[in-house]
Amino acid sequence: MSQRYRITRTLQENGNSEQTITLEECKRYFASKPDFSYTSVFTVKGSTSMSIEGDFFMWSCGNKKIPFRHYQGDIYVSGTDKAVIPKMIEVAGELGADVLEG
Repeated sequence: MSQRYRITRTLQENGNSEQTITLEECKRYFASKPDFSYTSVFTVKGSTSMSIEGDFFMWSCGNKKIPFRHYQGDIYVSGTDKAVIPKMIEVAGELGADVLEG
């Protein structure tokens, strides 16, 4: 079973920041990162292939591409590759958000 994480601001106090992470904010943030690219369709390839529509920010980690998906004001990422953990914490910190499992 794969581990999934959510980058969210729902735990934040109603201070100066928005509660949700907007798609526009994600596009600006990830555009400033040379190791990320945006795609509106993520294709999983294996014995069969499946395409998922959405807002994906693909992180290039060596020869792998790991999707960070923006969905309903949060960002979701799989933790099956341990290299994603420090990158996920970095993204959350820079967006003023927290990381939750699930």
